[in-house]
Amino acid sequence: MDAIDIAIVGGGVSGVYSAWRLKRAYPEKKIILFEGSDRIGGRLLSVRPPDIDNMVAELGGMRILRAVQPLIAQLIDELNRALLPEQKIELYDFPVDEPQNIAYLRGIYLRLSDFTTQPDKVPYHLSFLERGETAGGIIINAIEQIVPGITDPGLNECQRRQMAQEANFAGRPLWQQGFWNVLIRVISGEAYELGVDAGGYNSTLTNWNAADAIPWYLSDFGISSKYQGFKKGFQEVPKSLAELFQKDGGEIRLSTKIDGFDWNGSMFELNLPGEMIAANSLILAMPCHSLEILAPTSPPLQKIQELIASVTPRPLFKLFTTYTNPWWRAAGYTATDGKFVPVESGRTVTDLPVRQTYYWPKEDGSPATDGPSMLMASYDDGTNIGFWDGLRPRRGQAWQAGQEIAKVCNPFRGDRQERDDQEWYNYSAPQPMVEEVARQLATIHGLNHTPEVKNAAFRDWGDDPFGGGWNSWNIGVQSWEVKEKIVQPFDGLSLYICGEAYSDAQGWVEGALQTADMVLKRFGI
Repeated sequence: MDAIDIAIVGGGVSGVYSAWRLKRAYPEKKIILFEGSDRIGGRLLSVRPPDIDNMVAELGGMRILRAVQPLIAQLIDELNRALLPEQKIELYDFPVDEPQNIAYLRGIYLRLSDFTTQPDKVPYHLSFLERGETAGGIIINAIEQIVPGITDPGLNECQRRQMAQEANFAGRPLWQQGFWNVLIRVISGEAYELGVDAGGYNSTLTNWNAADAIPWYLSDFGISSKYQGFKKGFQEVPKSLAELFQKDGGEIRLSTKIDGFDWNGSMFELNLPGEMIAANSLILAMPCHSLEILAPTSPPLQKIQELIASVTPRPLFKLFTTYTNPWWRAAGYTATDGKFVPVESGRTVTDLPVRQTYYWPKEDGSPATDGPSMLMASYDDGTNIGFWDGLRPRRGQAWQAGQEIAKVCNPFRGDRQERDDQEWYNYSAPQPMVEEVARQLATIHGLNHTPEVKNAAFRDWGDDPFGGGWNSWNIGVQSWEVKEKIVQPFDGLSLYICGEAYSDAQGWVEGALQTADMVLKRFGI
């Protein structure tokens, strides 16, 4: 049996970041990172469409909030000091809610600006105080009623989080209540429906731990949310970390699934296909669902099931489509000054199953104004994912068969050439899915049909081994305590767990880095 110093399971950001930092601190130690799939990145997946050379589709995470996410901002700066000029990680401003974009809700066509400029057009029976606000504005006003003072722009992330964790609402600690439960006490049911429909997400306003949901919501959609995207794709971050780790002498084994592990009294024994490896320390850089998959064959994990189950995985789905031209620009409108304002950047929202459509930018962040173009045709989450279940392979089958993604029996052929080796085609969308999304895109843009789709790719993060695109803290969990316990669940045992699932920034790379830093601190880093 081979013996090593540190085994890391999981090739997402928390795994490769931990590996890189550990190897730099302890160059003499033998450190191996094991990844079950054939790629590095985890839930970061950046692929170039075959017919557009100046765009990168983000099938996974796609942006950061530099102002409230110092760890990823610092990491990018540090990586850029180590990378060659042509390898440097560059960002661009990532727009979201542009005033001319569409909100197609309850069969009514709106512009996003209409929520504040023409509130009578909004097809929801809102109260006097709610009408005239954006969907996000209504939720932020409600949060201020639930935790007075928490929306003060002078507060930082830690202060807001502490306020929410210590807050009581209606006589009970906020952490014992669900976000939906407290929202419905201060806003109307119609306002809540508007928040879900126009907000674009099914799971953010659902019933997860209110003490965690409130500061999380304010960070993502609140005070001053300014997003940035990645010119060459977000996946360049973990890829760069992996390259630097290997350059320093670290080892990465792709397509190597861990079948289970145990502690023999002196070392961890990892069961790999056809071999067993012993390690002095074991880092599981994995989300909740991956830990649940591993638990039946890993006795130590069976002893911490309650800790593992303190969060809930939230499904997330993305579908990209490409075209010969940006036909959606014509869905703009003529302003009062007679100037035509095209729809060309940010997103459109709808209560149809596509939920959010992003007019995808070029790799320098500028909108596509002519020539080959791309949409994130559908970005949805939560229970809404179920709509696509009849149009895609069944979940769970691919991972059980040793594959990351299921083979599509009826892939959309589109403009496919002889370049099937391109990574894009690993994620080909099924023909029925593309036909359905085209129908919905025509509806929300007020057209009888949309131009021909050239190529299409999708990724459903609710599938194994991830179980979701992000994770949320359960009601009744004191996350600040669980977060500290699960990072090293057994005293005196070098077993560690990290990733976004058990962090203060769930759904963000920032959360993965936060918990990885907590692990590294146990190693004296």
